[in-house]
Amino acid sequence: MERGGAADGMKSPCVCTCLRRAARAVTQLYDGAFRPAGYRATQVGILSALSQLGPVTLSGLAEETVTDRTTLTRNLKLLEKKGLVCLKPGQDRRERRVCLTKRGGRVLEESRPAWASVQEKMIRRIGKGRFERLVSDLSAVVTVARKG
Repeated sequence: MERGGAADGMKSPCVCTCLRRAARAVTQLYDGAFRPAGYRATQVGILSALSQLGPVTLSGLAEETVTDRTTLTRNLKLLEKKGLVCLKPGQDRRERRVCLTKRGGRVLEESRPAWASVQEKMIRRIGKGRFERLVSDLSAVVTVARKG
């Protein structure tokens, strides 16, 4: 395969391969920044989403983070063990709501300098205009992919 993900006989790079490569590279960069505190980018991302959404159903959080429920549940169990999130019954017995705990809020605040450092580095290297287009383009990719 070529760097862009095009295999023999394919006319253009594979969108999935290109996006996954980029996602892995960026995740590794952010993971490195959060590693000293003992967290991963996926965990900080969940805490950040909960901070913005407030208490939310498991399905709502899965939808917002574009994460399958099995993976999200596995990540939430780790965060719950650490006292960073809590799971409470929802209005319906089958429904569970996810909440950010005070400790989770503190961890999120403590992670902000590491996040800001990596974020600023990425924006500086990519360029502000290119970064803004990238964010817009990636939002469009999510929308298109969800339509199937």
